[in-house]
Amino acid sequence: MSVPRLAGIDIGTLTCRLLIADLPPESPLRELRSERRILRLGEDVDRTKRLNTAAIDRVIQCLKEWREVIDGYRVDACTAVATSAVRDACNRDEFLDRVKREADFDVEVITGEEEARRTMLGIRSGLPAGVREVLALDIGGGSTEFFFDRPGQQPLARSVDIGVVRLCERLLHHDPPTAEEVRQASDWIRDETEAALANVPQPVDMTFVGTAGTITSLAAMAQKLPAYEPARIHNYHLTLATIHVLEQELLSRTNAERVGLPGLEKGREEVIAAGAIFIRTVMETLNERECLVSDLGLREGVLLDLAARRASA
Repeated sequence: MSVPRLAGIDIGTLTCRLLIADLPPESPLRELRSERRILRLGEDVDRTKRLNTAAIDRVIQCLKEWREVIDGYRVDACTAVATSAVRDACNRDEFLDRVKREADFDVEVITGEEEARRTMLGIRSGLPAGVREVLALDIGGGSTEFFFDRPGQQPLARSVDIGVVRLCERLLHHDPPTAEEVRQASDWIRDETEAALANVPQPVDMTFVGTAGTITSLAAMAQKLPAYEPARIHNYHLTLATIHVLEQELLSRTNAERVGLPGLEKGREEVIAAGAIFIRTVMETLNERECLVSDLGLREGVLLDLAARRASA
């Protein structure tokens, strides 16, 4: 029996991600090719409710290049999903039509709850042995997903319309942000977190897990990595104390002064301070002192979901 080879694309508000992998039954996926590009598709969507032409053009060009890459791997199936920016845009049909016409991808626009479910599939596939009850956090560009997963029980997913791009465009107008802007941002994040998790139980043995670019970038910065090293980021224990230190370092610098900081991905300078404010506030709100970092998330979950659907069909 041949091993299915699948390709998945995650079209996010800030970042687009590609993953091509073989998925042997009952085994971890075997990555063949992965890429991510910070393209800011959701630029100004919070204000205008539209995807702007320049942002669409950036993403279309990327997807055309990835179409050629995927075709070269002779995959058995391919899937593409879009999240917050496309969900919120009044011209999303125009974008989806262009993607189909110019890059030949049928894009599924997934809800926040479905985004959380597939993200949890990816996270679960790479957790250390012994981790059972999980509260996962995925800070995106336009939305943030919480997912509470307990073996044997129905998972709970919550999505809130706040992410690092939306936070910057709505509140963090100075470079660097002022103390008042940071306070307003923290208040908004805390209120949204409390509302989203008001009816979610949080047992004492629950593991708090974080995924996606904000959290993996902070893990890389905490270790001062000169280049992104998934093996050193995945399952890294990022403490609240370390996040406090990184947040203050970031808030003491302008966007330009953040360029070249060890561990900081190029293109993330404008949103990383918002990300640090975000994860710090969430952890304080939930009284968490440590975050287990997952380098796996929606991109892997999209492929695992596709494999499961193909198997059931």
